[in-house]
Amino acid sequence: KVTIDSATLMNKGLEVLEAHWLFDIPYERIDVVVHPESIIHSMVEFVDGSFKLQASLPSMHLPILDALSYPERLNTAGKGLVRELRWSDVGQLNFEALDEARFPCFGLALDAARRGGTYPSVLVGADDEAVALFLGGKIEFSRIAELIEAVLEQHRSVEQPDIAAILEAAAWARRATREIIMSQITR
Repeated sequence: KVTIDSATLMNKGLEVLEAHWLFDIPYERIDVVVHPESIIHSMVEFVDGSFKLQASLPSMHLPILDALSYPERLNTAGKGLVRELRWSDVGQLNFEALDEARFPCFGLALDAARRGGTYPSVLVGADDEAVALFLGGKIEFSRIAELIEAVLEQHRSVEQPDIAAILEAAAWARRATREIIMSQITR
């Protein structure tokens, strides 16, 4: 599922939502760019215009190792746990503006985040089910965003949800996603 969410950039939309809530950063101050080499994973710009960044070769090994060893940082040099990044081998690094027409799931995630209430929960539930349908061979890749959008359009949000409302919204979204597909199959 993570691979599909990476390909649709749904994961990037969810990361923007997380950054907003975890660090109290307005959505307008969070900038997303596409970095085809996938070496720089995050950057923070400081008030003086300088940047700090986290960079490594594309792999989940380092984030998992960091999570398991936190707050310590384990010395992995020469142990074969993480592939070493050699800047001289990198070549060039590219950054491009995110094309929301090409990656509609990103825009859906931002829209759900800004709408608030139970919309983010519905987004996640619909995405879970749409990706499962794709992985099960029931829908084409291009239908993932269409299904999520259709479910979001049907939703009536709870504005100040408690945990029960959040969980129910996600469950409703999964059911609604399946119902859309079933109605199309039985036509």
